[in-house]
Amino acid sequence: MTTRYVSGPHLARLLGGVSGERPVYAALARAVRGLVLDGRLALRTRLPAERDLAAALGLSRTTVTAAYDRLRDEGYVESRQGAGSWTALPPVRMTSAEPQVAAADGARPGTRHGGKFGRAHPVPDDPSFIDLGCATPGAPAIFDEAVAAAVDELPRYSAGPGYEPAGLAGLRQVIADGYAARGVPTRPDQIVVTTGAQHAFTLLAQVLAEPGDAVMVERPTYPHALGALRARGTRLVPVGVNEGWDVELIGGAMRQAAVRMAYTIPDFQNPTGHLMPAAERAALVDAARRADAFLVTDETFADLALDVDAPREPPLAAYDSGGRVVTIGSASKLMWGGLRIGWIRTTAPLARRLTIAREPSDMASPVLEQLIVRELLLRVEEVRAERAETLRRNRDALAAALRELLPGWEFRLPAGGMSLWARIGAPVATRLAEAAERLGVRVVGGPVFGVDGVLEDYVRLPYVLPPDTLRPAVERLALAFREAEAAPPARPLPAYV
Repeated sequence: MTTRYVSGPHLARLLGGVSGERPVYAALARAVRGLVLDGRLALRTRLPAERDLAAALGLSRTTVTAAYDRLRDEGYVESRQGAGSWTALPPVRMTSAEPQVAAADGARPGTRHGGKFGRAHPVPDDPSFIDLGCATPGAPAIFDEAVAAAVDELPRYSAGPGYEPAGLAGLRQVIADGYAARGVPTRPDQIVVTTGAQHAFTLLAQVLAEPGDAVMVERPTYPHALGALRARGTRLVPVGVNEGWDVELIGGAMRQAAVRMAYTIPDFQNPTGHLMPAAERAALVDAARRADAFLVTDETFADLALDVDAPREPPLAAYDSGGRVVTIGSASKLMWGGLRIGWIRTTAPLARRLTIAREPSDMASPVLEQLIVRELLLRVEEVRAERAETLRRNRDALAAALRELLPGWEFRLPAGGMSLWARIGAPVATRLAEAAERLGVRVVGGPVFGVDGVLEDYVRLPYVLPPDTLRPAVERLALAFREAEAAPPARPLPAYV
């Protein structure tokens, strides 16, 4: 059943006009197909009537009819008499070498996940193996000093039980002060310290959404958030953000699907690297208010601006006056993933609910790790400066290698975050990941970051490794890409009767 529709004028705006290719119907079909494949037009979205789209584009109805017919023939549109037409994907096809496997996490059959997302095999022992599946750096230079200071502080806490379900008061105060410095006055009782950002999101999914509730997610987005929502039994409503946030489309989808909760990564979005402008932040919060939905914002990458002139936008919570925005923060990207400390900023009543809800499965986060994070937050500017310098150098080296060795791949240089989101020019990301692993480099293909099997022409490329490692990684990717492109055409599965 379709849950969304797109009007003729809105689809025309997404298409941005039709190229000068002839025949025009073929150009229109290709443009609509591109919107489906890169996730900007969600599956099962009802398309406008041919007459309405023709009027919006200034084309003849015959041209639009021919485009819809081609899309139906290709499998990207399905229609039913009296019900209209809606977006779809062609039936899954496999090569003879691809096993038909169950995809419990929502990937299409035949998809093998690399990196830390659904890893099919452990990291090889070969020291020359390069892992581009994990976008997390090592600890900063001042880490040892922070650990020593935390150990010195530990005796003050070791005489007590060691269980603080909401987090240590000193850490919550420092986190609250950080929000206040960004223009969002915050009290410590609005903070819940968690065992990492993933724990924070899973806890929010448990408290804010019931099985069967509609939850909006970006496409592409962080795969483990999708896993937590599936485990909760929610209904995922994806909105494409490959070209940034279309708040009008997002707001309409929120209302049409009766969304209970929306998950967004507005700061150097993972994996695209986009930074949401201030005006769109205000509009998104307003859209959530109109839809009566909670807006969960993931600020894991918010402190990772790399360029000196990169804008630092106000937090989404700065535009919220009704407690609708719930913020997730984390030490994993800025500091070190091994600390496993995250936090939630929300209203004091919801913070109390979250604290109570966590106790049956996770009574409290480790005291020593909380003390280390507090020490690092007190020197956060030093950490930011080191991260920016290192990641900027790595990013530029990766981009230079890609431009030289894979000039057909398209990407934008993000002003922050930890990865490039590259469009590889052919829907072979899954085959590319498999070929790359055989050549000694792990990379994660686009479908892992989506809900319904699209994004096969994208890969995520983290730049947390040094330049002298990234260069050979790209050399191997270039070989793997040629192998993936040269693979024999997929054949349909045989029928079983």
